[in-house]
Amino acid sequence: MPKPVLIILLLLFSYGAYCGPKPQKTAPHAQQVLHIDTEKVNLHNFDSTALKRYARDKDFQYDNAKLSGESLWTRFWRWLWGRLGDIFGNSFNGGRIFTIVEYVLIIAAIGFLIYVVLKMAGIDVMQVFRGASKKIEIPYAESLENIHEINFDEEIEHAVNNRNYRLAIRLLYLRSLKQLNDAQLIHWQLEKTNAAYINELTSDELRRSFSLLTRQFEYAWYGNFLIDGNAFQNISILFQDFKRMMI
Repeated sequence: MPKPVLIILLLLFSYGAYCGPKPQKTAPHAQQVLHIDTEKVNLHNFDSTALKRYARDKDFQYDNAKLSGESLWTRFWRWLWGRLGDIFGNSFNGGRIFTIVEYVLIIAAIGFLIYVVLKMAGIDVMQVFRGASKKIEIPYAESLENIHEINFDEEIEHAVNNRNYRLAIRLLYLRSLKQLNDAQLIHWQLEKTNAAYINELTSDELRRSFSLLTRQFEYAWYGNFLIDGNAFQNISILFQDFKRMMI
């Protein structure tokens, strides 16, 4: 190798070594110092009186707490569904059946309440469920009734003797219409309604009394309620009072 070339190479290597990365200086590690807490600790003791008070309080006696809130009725149904579940297996839906039974019991309670009310009102419950009562043999057609052609005393007596109290009440009501018409308090016409006759009355006292008679007649005749002898006597007294009121 020529000497000038060797000298140039040595110079390049020397320059590269000089320009290389310089070593970084690391900071000396600081020595850690352990600080001892010299602050005084104050100890707090539990109030023994308060502890005894809480121990006597049932709300804080968790270890002696018993399950509550379920009535005997709820526990009975839970027991029943459990037994039925054991018999029929997991497919038994006790919750759904419980809802159905609950609705059935509610309907039964409502039905019993209605039965009691009807009995207290003197209504024959069995007659209501049997439907319409026996057809009453009327000695004349209802649609052709003419209050001026009926012998009321004879027809009423005949109906009472046959214990046909519904017909007797109807005849009493028709006789009241005739009495009002004869007194020129209403204008009777075959096609008029009972409400129309009530509205024709100008006396408040007569209107109230005749309205009561109208309700009694409509309940007995159109309501198909069973009318016995005692009920007829009470209604008959109302018609007698109305007749005296007109005098």
